[in-house]
Amino acid sequence: MLPADPGDARYSQWLLRWYDAHARDLPWRHKPGEPADPYRVWLSEIMLQQTTVATVRPRFAEFIARWPTVTALAATDDADLMGAWAGLGYYARARNLLACARQVVTAHGGVFPPEEAALRALPGIGDYTAAAIAAIAFGKRAVVIDGNVERVVARLFAIDTPLPAAKPIIRLLVDQITPMTRAGDFAQAMMDLGSGLCGPRVTQCLLCPLRTVCRAAAAGTPTAFPVKPRKSAKPQRYGTVFWLEHAGKILLVRRPDKGLLGGMRALPTGPWTDTAPGLEGAPDAAIDWQIAPDRVSHVFTHFTLELALAVGRAEGHSPPATGEWWAITSLDSAGLPTVFAKAARLGPRLGPRLGN
Repeated sequence: MLPADPGDARYSQWLLRWYDAHARDLPWRHKPGEPADPYRVWLSEIMLQQTTVATVRPRFAEFIARWPTVTALAATDDADLMGAWAGLGYYARARNLLACARQVVTAHGGVFPPEEAALRALPGIGDYTAAAIAAIAFGKRAVVIDGNVERVVARLFAIDTPLPAAKPIIRLLVDQITPMTRAGDFAQAMMDLGSGLCGPRVTQCLLCPLRTVCRAAAAGTPTAFPVKPRKSAKPQRYGTVFWLEHAGKILLVRRPDKGLLGGMRALPTGPWTDTAPGLEGAPDAAIDWQIAPDRVSHVFTHFTLELALAVGRAEGHSPPATGEWWAITSLDSAGLPTVFAKAARLGPRLGPRLGN
């Protein structure tokens, strides 16, 4: 029988008992009841934004090996950090990561503040991340809500208000079921439940510790929640990426600090527009550019992009003064964002078109 109200203590009791037995073993996570490292909690939370655990797990280990403390991270060069971040996407996170580390060192003596308000004042830390760090790293009672928690609570109480309008309702309910003690373990238990037994498309209700109090499960319709509005199609944009060779090297440029993929090394590209821009934005108009039949497709958060490849050789010309020349054989070490890494992987196929 369902409890009378979400204040029923059985929600947290049953969930924490399940978590103690089934918590995921993650490299940034402390065992239930043990102290946490705020630096690891913060780093993992930033890396996990819009990125899967499977992707983050090995990259987190690389970061910790290279920068074991927030002080070490704060001292690194911007370009080194941006290169190490390549492939994780949402590159504003990398810029904020470095800015946050430096502020923690300069303003807080290299120690993360434990209070949500102070955490929210740091670069790149919003409401969710501040609550997660406060609860998981410092044991504070905080309301921690990510996509997994939203899904679990929407099903637990069969919330029929579509997202995002349902967010205030979900927050109120999470607040009511969050215990005064072990709030960090409770938050991680909710995340584990959502990532494992209560997935977006597949549920394992018979194994769920909350199955007897879940209204969506009782109705036999768990995957009907949360209710989501119909998605609109993403805009399509087009551009040209320029593959310019010179003496076994390829021209790379540094993208502007502000904007999409800001501060990253990249192949030169023209504008991204609603129609194919041709050779607009070429790094050297005197080059005999050849448009290859290959296309690079990439999906960003708010639009999809199709890039044509313009191939050229700088021999016989004065190479452009801006940018840097990078050995083609070591392009993997340049830390290119995924969309440009896709284009760079076509390089060996482009050589014959240049008469190599």
